[in-house]
Amino acid sequence: MKRNIVLRKVVEAGVIAAIYAALGMLPYSSSAIQVRVSEALTVLPYITPSAIPGLFVGCIITNIIATGNIIDIIFGSLATLTAAFFTRKMPNKLLAPLPPVLINAVVVAIILHYTAGAPLFFTMLTVGIGQTIACYVLGYPLLVKLEKIKHKLFMAEQ
Repeated sequence: MKRNIVLRKVVEAGVIAAIYAALGMLPYSSSAIQVRVSEALTVLPYITPSAIPGLFVGCIITNIIATGNIIDIIFGSLATLTAAFFTRKMPNKLLAPLPPVLINAVVVAIILHYTAGAPLFFTMLTVGIGQTIACYVLGYPLLVKLEKIKHKLFMAEQ
């Protein structure tokens, strides 16, 4: 029984990683003014802890393919991991998209500043706007819909 639970959680994480990586390849995903559609999935840790490693792995794959920049691969992916961890800790679903918005606005802007010479504070603003669109305009409605059927999609916490 324990083995089946672990396998189910690994599969959940793998599916989330694959969907994140696939959505991360959509146009307008890796520039200073960006709306990475895959970031809508960053609300999933609010529903299932399996989303935390899933988002992290999906982000690594996306950053390897989209940018190939080792700084982005490491620090961008760690930003997603950190945001996912804090999303899981949010006390209500309205706040669930907030960690990825704030963390990525800062971290991605710093990465773009050092790797592409993008102006830091302007880039924080533009990445923050893109993250708000991805996480609140796309992600929050996804969260509301998935929360109603989470028992059919995700493993109940043990």
